[in-house]
Amino acid sequence: MPRIEDVATMVRLLEGMGVRIRWLDPQQLQVDAERLAKSEVLAAMANRMRASFLLMGPLLARRGEARVAKPGGDDIGMRRVEQHIVGLRLMGARVELEDGDYVARADRLTGATIHLDMPTVTGTENLMMAAATADGITTIHNAAREPHVVDLAFFLGKMGARIQGIGTDVLQIEGVPELSGATHRVIPDNIETGTYAIAIAATGGEAVLEDVVTGDLRALILKLRAAGVEVEDRTHSLWVRGGERLQPVDVTTWPHPGFPTDLQAPFVSLMTQAHGRCVVSEAVFENRFQHVPELRKLGADIYVEGRSAMVSGPSALHGGSVNVPDIRSGAALVVAALCARGTTVLENIYHLDRGYQDIVAKLERLGAHITRVDGEAEVRPDLSRVVGD
Repeated sequence: MPRIEDVATMVRLLEGMGVRIRWLDPQQLQVDAERLAKSEVLAAMANRMRASFLLMGPLLARRGEARVAKPGGDDIGMRRVEQHIVGLRLMGARVELEDGDYVARADRLTGATIHLDMPTVTGTENLMMAAATADGITTIHNAAREPHVVDLAFFLGKMGARIQGIGTDVLQIEGVPELSGATHRVIPDNIETGTYAIAIAATGGEAVLEDVVTGDLRALILKLRAAGVEVEDRTHSLWVRGGERLQPVDVTTWPHPGFPTDLQAPFVSLMTQAHGRCVVSEAVFENRFQHVPELRKLGADIYVEGRSAMVSGPSALHGGSVNVPDIRSGAALVVAALCARGTTVLENIYHLDRGYQDIVAKLERLGAHITRVDGEAEVRPDLSRVVGD
């Protein structure tokens, strides 16, 4: 279990609802929901991260009611929850908006056929959890296939859920009376792995990334190789070495197995070091170029039009002071800072803590010089290179 701020926030949220949680060791979490006493997710917690809305389905299934404040998290677009609500209503729930909170009630959820307008990750997860103990069979069409959605399905299976079609865009869930406890190892984070691979490539470094599910990174690996980066799949590890002359590569984000939207921002930073022009298009969220104004402060040549960013390189990036607007923008700024001459100060690094465990220590092991002071981080590259052992 990663020790990141979003996990810590979810732990505090659940503890406030009566769930008993304790860390058995630095990476192992024990959750006992036997004494779950509340069905309300307060705005103070919900505003901190979007994942809080994932409690809607489980609470409704477990307690017959749920009151969840509008979710917060990164401001990267509308990311509406309508598909969650439509699906829950098809399963028999009554969902209304009351005083800014979504309130759902159901005497008993029943199986339904649900067609998602788009393969929403959190929508698929929410409906899958709600359907696990519903009466009858629920079929979700156009389901998300991201690695963590698949991992959740396998975890639910260990708890007694009956789910078919795992890893495909059609999930069929046969409800069971109740779920039981289980032990599960969370899969490695493909976005974290991809971010470090991009950092190594951007700085011309060389390193081996361990504990990796390489199959979850196929889209990124193809683009890195097209850019001239050497990447070797070693089954459970990934060897990456930056090329002598990075080539520009066009990228369009897409739901899995397409190029991950969560790697778009770091990839833009990589492309600032490529020789030529490329277009990076965002097809998942409509407001996901908040890193661009900050990258420009460091000397990047990027022009945004609609959902596409035109990147020209190579840019001689220089140090400066930048603000971290969201998790993935923060990763992009770290990559750029590692490529820049001089010292870069990143402010509001709380967002980085939300999504990356020990990012400072891990980058320092690769040769970066980073000083953390309160809510800021100073990044000083060593000869603009990240060098692995």
